[in-house]
Amino acid sequence: MTIIEKIEQEQLKTDVTDFNVGDTIKVHTRVVEGGKERIQIFQGIVIARRGTSVNASFTVRKISYGEGVERVFPLHTPRISKIEVINRGKVRRAKLHYLRQRVGKKAMLVKAAPKK
Repeated sequence: MTIIEKIEQEQLKTDVTDFNVGDTIKVHTRVVEGGKERIQIFQGIVIARRGTSVNASFTVRKISYGEGVERVFPLHTPRISKIEVINRGKVRRAKLHYLRQRVGKKAMLVKAAPKK
């Protein structure tokens, strides 16, 4: 194991929630405004995941006041306090960029995964 790999192992989070593309999640992020810190929640559908280990990131999309809003979050950042999975989705694609062309309720339409 090289020095770079050792440093990357130290940076990895151990309590990462298991989620996939198509899932509806809530991302709790720490936001610093002035001297105060608060938690801000961003809820939407995961439309993409990319990268491995420290470089892993995911894109979450939501519709806010009729406009599509996407945010890309690094998976192992200390700014993310927690990730909650609201609804599991069943999709046949690795990236759901086709949701960008949809309007209204169809933009958030992903089949629910079967209950186990």
